[in-house]
This record gives sequence, structure tokens and C-alpha cells, in this order.
Amino acid sequence: MAPILLFTLVFATQLMAGLSSPPPPLPPPSYGNRTSILSIDGGGIRGIIPATVLEYLENALKKKDPDTSLAHYFDVMSGTSTGGLMATMLAAPNPSDSNHPLFTSSQIVRFYKTYGPKIFEPRFFPSCPKYNGKFLPYLIDSILKETRLNQTLTNIVIPTFDQRRVMPVIFSNFKLKTETYLNAKLSDICLGTSAAPTYLPSHKFKNEGVYFNLVDGAMAANNPAVVAVSEVIQHSERKDMIMLSLGTGIVKPPLQMVRGFFEEACELYWTITHSGVISEALFSTDITHYYLATVFPGLLPPENYLRIQEYSLNPSLEPLDNADEKNMNKLEKVGDGLLQQKVKRMNVNTFVPVELDHTNAQALDSFAEKLYEERQLRLKRKSIAKGRRPSIENVKVPSGEIRVI
Repeated sequence: MAPILLFTLVFATQLMAGLSSPPPPLPPPSYGNRTSILSIDGGGIRGIIPATVLEYLENALKKKDPDTSLAHYFDVMSGTSTGGLMATMLAAPNPSDSNHPLFTSSQIVRFYKTYGPKIFEPRFFPSCPKYNGKFLPYLIDSILKETRLNQTLTNIVIPTFDQRRVMPVIFSNFKLKTETYLNAKLSDICLGTSAAPTYLPSHKFKNEGVYFNLVDGAMAANNPAVVAVSEVIQHSERKDMIMLSLGTGIVKPPLQMVRGFFEEACELYWTITHSGVISEALFSTDITHYYLATVFPGLLPPENYLRIQEYSLNPSLEPLDNADEKNMNKLEKVGDGLLQQKVKRMNVNTFVPVELDHTNAQALDSFAEKLYEERQLRLKRKSIAKGRRPSIENVKVPSGEIRVI
């Protein structure tokens, strides 16, 4: 059944790409005003949450440009673990039309709901890692085949951790000119960043004589936003940025523990039963916002940085491997519910999210407008630089909204 479902999902993507006209690729940031970045956290099956949010953004962009995709609007897509898997599928070229991506956001939601139960299929006997990890390589290899990092529609930045060399390995298009051994197959990159310790086995492969033994990118950066910004600063001509950062939900810890004789026991119990919260602290999600706000304030001002996160996730939804149908439906509802919540911006002094006066859906609509204007500006400037008038079919510049400087 799984091969049939896989064929149906991929074939539908290829068919839609074949029926539509190819949009022009996004010109480099040198033609525009700022570099656009998408960052997606890790979180296993909870990746359904950011995928649902991205579906809203993609639909908002399609209202302005029906034949578009997220890869035609973001200069960089960065993701860790499940976020890395998602970023790669959004940036990988479609085999039947290399101008279109392999997956849309809505298809990624269906991907999780269709294959999650097979990826996290329980073993008959308890073991470590918890899952044998055989289905995911088969699935990813079937989808991505021989496609390599240098073939993506836009730049991707995927953190992993090499447990053999005990060091982070960042797979980034920006590094390929000097570090050619990083031009690995996308399937190997995906399997490496998603190999969560104790859940899935590490992913071993060899490329250009270099041996990799990779585990979950969360060991390096569960929130890859800073990694993406660092890559842009090092390698991009345009330093001004606009970023959308998506979380996979965190459980709100209790305000205080039970006092008295059982205090230490309660603290130990909470630590054991909320290991995901501990992981959030260890792998720097909140501290990421501190870095972005204090180290890069001129490059990424508050109005150009949108973070969407569920800060009070129901504890029953916390496990990253609960691929039960009811649980996945609830995660999708969390994503839908996030759209109606007010935007929350992290107070870098207290690390407490502060609620703003507009919803995430409204913020995404505004973000889509900024992405659209930036793309149209680049297309127009590129056409002028080549000494010809902008193409009417490809460049839909709203009158009075964009000026060529």
C-alpha cells in the first residue's frame, strides 16, 4: 500500500507541475532590498504544525501569483530534523519540471499524515533505537532519488551532527564552492538531520571520500534560524534580511513545583516526563531569539522577523513520535489555531512571549506582501539591468508600490 500511496502523491505533484507554466526563478538578493529566509524547527511528527502554517502562507502568495511556490520567494530555507526534511522537499526540483518544487506545503501535511504511522511503527520488543529506521530511508530514497544539494531550486541550510567526528556538519549551498564534499544526495542529508538519537539509527554514508555518521540536527541547532543568518552574513551580498521562523510547539512548564517533602521527587518526575522541554532548553530555541534581537538587530529588525510558535502545547501532543491518526489531526488543528492566535514576540530580557495586537494570519498576509514585492522588484531590476522592458506576463508590479532606485 505504501508504494502505491507514494506514487500517487508524487505523480500528482508532477502532473500539476506539467500542466502549469514555469515561473521565473527568484533573482539573487543583489537585485533586491533584502534576503528572505525561512527557518523551521525540529520536532518529529509535530512538523505537521509548521506545515499547516506554511500552507496558509503559500495560499496567500498564490492569490497574487497562482503558479508560484515558496521556493520562488525564499532565498534560504533552513530546517533541523523534521524541519530539514520539510525545507528540502520544498526546495527539491520536480523530476518532470525542474522549475517547480517536488512538494507543496499542503502535500507535506498529507505526507506526514500518510507516512507518519509507517515511520514510527512500533517494534514488537523494546529496543534502542526505538524504531528500526528501515521505512524512512526507503521512502526518502524513492522521493528524492539521486538529486543533490546543488540542484535545489533555492539555497537550503540543514544542520546535522556527526557523532563520529563529534562536530556539527552544516549542509549549505553557500559552502559548495569551497567544500565540494558537502554536495551530498538530498536523501542522505534528510536522513542525517532527522536521525533523532534513541528514536532512529544514525545515518552513515560516504561522499567524495568523506565518511559521515550523522544524527539529528537538533544536536547542533534545534532552531536553525541563527545558522541560516550566519550563512547569509558569510556568503550573501545583501545583508538586510526578512525571516519567517516556525516552531513545532513547546509544552508550558508548571509555574511552581509542589513544596515540602515531595518537592525533589516532583521535580524529578517532571524532568523525566517532560524531556522535550529539557531538549528545548538544551538546543536553544528561546536563546535563538535573544541572539537575533541583540546580535543582529540592524540586519533583522523586529518588523522583518516573524516567529510563529505554540507556547502552550497540550502535553499529550508533545511526543515527537506519536503518529496516531487522532494525534496528527489534533496537531493539524493546533496549526490552524495558531493562525487565529495573536502574534507573540519574545521579550529578550524576561524570555516571556509578549502578545501583540494582530493575529498570525494577519502577520502572514503582511509577510506574503513583503515577499511578493521583493520578488517583483528583483524581476523588474533584473530586466532593466539587461536593457529590456520587464515581461508583462512574469512581472506584475503594483503601481506606486515599488520604486526602482
